[in-house]
Amino acid sequence: MSLMLRAAEDTRASGRTAPPTWLLVALACAGQFLVVLDVSVVNVALPSMRTDLGLGVTGLQWVVNAYTIAFAGFMLLGGRAGDLYGHKRMFLLGLALFTLASLGGGLAQDGWHLLVARTVQGLGAAVLAPSTLTIVTSAVPEGPARARAIATWMAVGAGGGAAGGLVGGVLVDALSWRWVLLINVPVGAVVLTGAAWRLVESRARDRRRLDLPGAVLVTAGLAGLAYGIVQTEAVGWTAAVTLVPLFAGLVLIGAFLAVEARTRAPLMPPKLLRLRSVASANTAMFLCGGVMFCTWYFMTLYAQTVLGYTPLEAGLAGIPSSLAVVLGAQLAPRLMRVLGARHVVVLGILVAAVGFGWQSTMTADGSYVTAIMIPGVLMMAGGGLSATPLAALATSGAASGDAGLVSGLVNTSRTMGGSLGLAVMSTIAAARTAGGTSPEALTDGYALVFRTGGTVLVVAAVLMLAWLPRRTPTD
Repeated sequence: MSLMLRAAEDTRASGRTAPPTWLLVALACAGQFLVVLDVSVVNVALPSMRTDLGLGVTGLQWVVNAYTIAFAGFMLLGGRAGDLYGHKRMFLLGLALFTLASLGGGLAQDGWHLLVARTVQGLGAAVLAPSTLTIVTSAVPEGPARARAIATWMAVGAGGGAAGGLVGGVLVDALSWRWVLLINVPVGAVVLTGAAWRLVESRARDRRRLDLPGAVLVTAGLAGLAYGIVQTEAVGWTAAVTLVPLFAGLVLIGAFLAVEARTRAPLMPPKLLRLRSVASANTAMFLCGGVMFCTWYFMTLYAQTVLGYTPLEAGLAGIPSSLAVVLGAQLAPRLMRVLGARHVVVLGILVAAVGFGWQSTMTADGSYVTAIMIPGVLMMAGGGLSATPLAALATSGAASGDAGLVSGLVNTSRTMGGSLGLAVMSTIAAARTAGGTSPEALTDGYALVFRTGGTVLVVAAVLMLAWLPRRTPTD
């Protein structure tokens, strides 16, 4: 029996009127908007954080990475917890934790205070995010209607990432960097109240336990890999402070895979990865996330440190891209009915690759239209176009009892790719600049990042054309 039918039974049993589908989708999308917004909203505030809290270059990267690593590492656990203990309950718990951590981060008086708050924010997001997609897929039957609902969820999430620059720029210029975090408190309280009042509980009614060792191992392994990669920027690839965390990270990831193969209730059941739709779509999410996540980080740095934009100007510069990603996500379901999900994924990745190629021609005195707007629109439109069919593919082949887990895996693949991708791309940029801080040196480093990202996307497009299923229930 599906989660949707079980939720309906629970609602009838309690005597409550079932909330309209649009309200469930709206609440889920609001939660997703918040957690994705917080990945990118801090980017325009990084220079102000560095000045106020005395953070170095590595510290600034960890303002972003502390959130994304905790987010990615615990998302599978959050997804499974939703299946076992209820998606509404995990939605409320995750959002409450996220909101409180935002308050702590906004009041931080030292760099380490901010990093701890960002880590707890990521943990709250990891509990919250899987439930948002599961609520959407449980509320809408599989088929074209679900594809449209997922498109809305993807558009809101992508719009949150894209709007982060504008929101952050307005808040930093008008108030201070602290408000990029404090703004989550009133918004989170409103969404929390609405969700507590109107969401209906749903869960997979079984007695499986949570795989906490698996969650700790995968999170620690991911953190070790990211830390080791970040260290290469300062000391190179052969230093002990680089090799030790890299080796430890690989060992921990290996231990995670061994635990998952032996435990009775694995966090990541091997059977799911044997489903072609799940394995291929999540691989694409990982590769595209590793590239697309870096876009806002480096575009913001380019606009502010090279072209001299203020935080608000940098945010305003991203408005066309923000609109493009939403448009791409909304256009995807229509194209899926004509071309099929697989071809829409490939088309979106190739459009983004063209944008990355264009962006790699950036110069130290580039104009807004040709150096930011047009390539940004192409990159984000392609990202929005490919993300919707990938999410539909990734959630189409799993049993209803694994809905939360699969939803968590979708977010995990994208966010894990993003956190590792940012570490790798930051190292590539730093190696190219070789310590130079002139606009020309910084531009060379950023250009190499986009050139590398475009190459990865072309490879991903070819791989997905061969690997993704030809037909899905939403085609």
